[in-house]
Amino acid sequence: MSKIKVTQIKSQIDRPQSQKDTMVALGLGKINKSRIHESNPQIQGMIDKVAHMLKVEHLG
Repeated sequence: MSKIKVTQIKSQIDRPQSQKDTMVALGLGKINKSRIHESNPQIQGMIDKVAHMLKVEHLG
């Protein structure tokens, strides 16, 4: 299974609460904070929901 590195590049200020909750579930909360996750449908769905605030890198 491949890994994905997600980095927050935009603020959560003035975003809906559901998007803020999704960022917390991804382990993010501050700009430039990164987390590495296994690529699976649940993580991919969360990434799709807040993709406008993230940079995504595939680590192989």
